[in-house]
Amino acid sequence: MSLLSRRKPQPLRFPPEEYEPLLRQSICTGEKTACVRERATGRLQEVQLIRDEKDLEAFCAACGADPAEIKTIY
Repeated sequence: MSLLSRRKPQPLRFPPEEYEPLLRQSICTGEKTACVRERATGRLQEVQLIRDEKDLEAFCAACGADPAEIKTIY
């Protein structure tokens, strides 16, 4: 087993009825971060950095969401 091999995306352990997936994007640099927001309190928890489309697809596969339906907040 290689130390630098990519792991398969694991499903997130955030219940979809309590958390919603979001992308947080910086206005200045355009950096994107995948987050989940708690529906009751609005608290954000960062999950991973989105560098390219593969990262976005992996995040969507892990949380079971469609990339076109994920909201972007600034």
